[in-house]
Amino acid sequence: MDELIEYGPQLFQGFLVNLQLSAICTVLALILGTILVAMRVSPIPVLRGAGTVIVNVVRNTPLTLLLAFSALGLSDTLGLIFSQEPYDNAFWLVVMAMSIYASTFVCEALRAGINTVPMGQAEAARAVGLTFMQTLRLIILPQAFRAVIAPLGSVIIALIKNTTVAQAGGLLADSAFEMYEIFDTTGVSIPMFIGIIIAFMAVTLPIGWFAGWLSRRLAVAR
Repeated sequence: MDELIEYGPQLFQGFLVNLQLSAICTVLALILGTILVAMRVSPIPVLRGAGTVIVNVVRNTPLTLLLAFSALGLSDTLGLIFSQEPYDNAFWLVVMAMSIYASTFVCEALRAGINTVPMGQAEAARAVGLTFMQTLRLIILPQAFRAVIAPLGSVIIALIKNTTVAQAGGLLADSAFEMYEIFDTTGVSIPMFIGIIIAFMAVTLPIGWFAGWLSRRLAVAR
């Protein structure tokens, strides 16, 4: 317990990095996932095929491998640089990899939601002259989002927990990294493990509860 009190501020700073990663990646994943699902249900074969390939490849690739590829392949080998500051560059490389990874799960959740929308609504939209994108934006996606709020909540929770492997993409001082550093100095501390677990539970449990409540609140009656 003494170690937790002494190194608590250091762990808290690392945990803030996890929260920052989670917030940015959640927003980007929702945007990219919506774009991907539009590609997957597009009437244009090239877009539909590209969306399918991207989702299947990224979704079935381990996250740690994507993070390592971003740092070693894209940055070190191909010269992709977001910032001249090493930490900032590593941070945005991790954001890119995690956002793309999570977006594929958002895409699949939304695609399942689209399948719950009756085909008659899309046919009626075409009958009154709406284009594919207008139909998708005004009629299909709003209902799809309402139908998959709970699964999207699960994706966000998984994303928050996955931020603990962010150090695979660079020298990010997240909570897991800080904990390893402290353990090298003080030895393994059970209170530290428990403290970090409680910190993540304090974030993920309310999100899970809220997603479930909102899902029931906005459920579409069929």
